[in-house]
Amino acid sequence: MNFNEYPDREFLFLSLANKIASELADFLRREGKATLCVPGGTTPGPIFDTLSGVDIDWANVTVFLNDERWVPESDARSNTRLLRQRLLVGKAAAATLVPLYAEAPTPEEGVARLAEGIEPHLPISVLLLGMGTDMHTASLFPGADRLEEGLSDKAPLLLPMRADGAGEPRITLTARPLKKALSSHLLITGQDKRDALERAEKLPPIEAPIRAFLPDLSVHWAE
Repeated sequence: MNFNEYPDREFLFLSLANKIASELADFLRREGKATLCVPGGTTPGPIFDTLSGVDIDWANVTVFLNDERWVPESDARSNTRLLRQRLLVGKAAAATLVPLYAEAPTPEEGVARLAEGIEPHLPISVLLLGMGTDMHTASLFPGADRLEEGLSDKAPLLLPMRADGAGEPRITLTARPLKKALSSHLLITGQDKRDALERAEKLPPIEAPIRAFLPDLSVHWAE
C-alpha cells in the first residue's frame, strides 16, 4: 500500500484528478483506448468536476461504476445519475458509459446482460475506489449475503449484493476484476476513514473487504 497524505481536501481532489487524467492519457497513447472505473457517492464529486474538463481523448475512454444501487437514474440515490451530472459533461461527455443498471425488478434478473457489457472493457485501466467507515468498498459490505463469493478469485464479474448497511439491493463488481486493474487508487477523507483503514490492515477481508485490495492500492487521504 502506498499512502499519500495531502494538506487539505481541495489539494487532494485536484492532485488525484490530475493523476487519473495523466494515467488515462498514458493508456490512450499506448493502446488507443482506456477504461475508468469509479465509485458513486458524493466524495469523488470534486474529482469528477475536474476530470470532466481535462483535454484527453475521451471518445476512446469507457467509464463504468464500481457498483450501483438497484434504482433507476431518475432516483436521487442513483450513482449513474451522479456520473451524468458531474463526470460525463464538458469534454468528458464524449466518453462511453457502460451501465450497471437495467430495467428489471431485481439485480438478479439484470446481472447477466450487464456483465456482457462490462467484459469487453477489461482489464480496468484506472480504478478509483472509495471506502466506508465499515471498511466496505464497492458494494462488498461486511455481512453482505454474497460477500464470500464476491471476494473469491473465481467470482463472476458482477454479483447482486444485499446487506443491512446497503439500503437498496445493489449490483457490484467483484474482487476478481477490481484486483486486476492496472492502476488502483483509494480515495478517503476524514480521521474516521483513516482509522478504519488502519483497522482493516489487521483484519481478514471477510470482516474488512477493503483489505483484499490494500497490497496494490495507492491511498489518497486528507483530513
